[in-house]
Amino acid sequence: MKKYLVLEDGHVFIGESFGSHRDVYAEIVFNTGMTGYQETITDNSYKGQIVTFTYPIIGNYGINLEDSENDKPAAEAIIVHELARRIGNKRADMTLQEYAVKNDLPGISGIDTRELTEIIRNKGSMKAVILSEFDWKKVNALFNNEELDNTYQNKNIHGESMDNNDGRTVAVINFGIKDSIIAALQKRNIHVVMFPYHASYEEISAINPSGILLSNGPGNPENYAVAIPTIQKLEAKYPLMGICLGHQLFALANGAKTYKMKYGHRGFNHAVNDFETNKSNFTSQNHGYAVDAISITQTNLQITQKEINDGTVEGLKLVNRPAFSVQYHPDACPGPHDAEYMFDRFINMMIKNERSLQNA
Repeated sequence: MKKYLVLEDGHVFIGESFGSHRDVYAEIVFNTGMTGYQETITDNSYKGQIVTFTYPIIGNYGINLEDSENDKPAAEAIIVHELARRIGNKRADMTLQEYAVKNDLPGISGIDTRELTEIIRNKGSMKAVILSEFDWKKVNALFNNEELDNTYQNKNIHGESMDNNDGRTVAVINFGIKDSIIAALQKRNIHVVMFPYHASYEEISAINPSGILLSNGPGNPENYAVAIPTIQKLEAKYPLMGICLGHQLFALANGAKTYKMKYGHRGFNHAVNDFETNKSNFTSQNHGYAVDAISITQTNLQITQKEINDGTVEGLKLVNRPAFSVQYHPDACPGPHDAEYMFDRFINMMIKNERSLQNA
């Protein structure tokens, strides 16, 4: 079955449909990872986006449900050059095609993803439509009249305990968290308690947490303005760590600004320099917004890490409080584990804070 991909700038691509055959209207982006398509598809940071995979064949090791970042796909649709029809992985539960059908995930194969990626790199991420029947009138109506909203729809119960760990309690503010971030905390014996991003300071502080984690998530950080006053109150009392969107919100809460990048960072090989260790790490990234470095100069924030290739702000800390953030995903599922020590830094920060309170 033919499927049409129409970009906001007028480019049209024709491919073969797989998975769900429903039409899609969303922002189109690209991911450069050679592996990790399953984790990408289920990462809430991709909510409301059509994901183009630059690696030429996708699906060759199938889908193993244990490796998903969430129960359902977050991506609105996926685009591949070639869809693997056979899989060679004893852990696989099903093929990517079977997974896409089961979860109502539209896909297109047979697209020249190199050409498509070059367009996005040159012109930036843009709106796109996927149609079963080509119709310029329908396409133009969507591009001209429909606004895109990929803000995370948070449905978590307030104060939901995620495990029975007996270690320190961390309150996680959920903007669209990945399961691998929760797992990274839990394997360090952290007791994770989940809150939606609109939870109040009083609700969160009622559990007497040792620390606060601001999670990753999709979309423009300014769309989560409701959380800023709560973050400001929390960071004044508790050690805090922000990841990805949480990094951007941490910056906004302290007077910095963010901006929309031309095409973002989405892949698993972004080199980042950590000034505090004087080491470089390869990192897993997925973001379309970044922190404005110039806006940091009039705040209590300090830049701790930068992306080596383009100088993007990748790490921040408060100079007067035990609080820091990183733009990338230190859980690195999938991807390199170079930066996993950020979770240990967070734990050490909590320990140091507890000692200082005891000695006060």
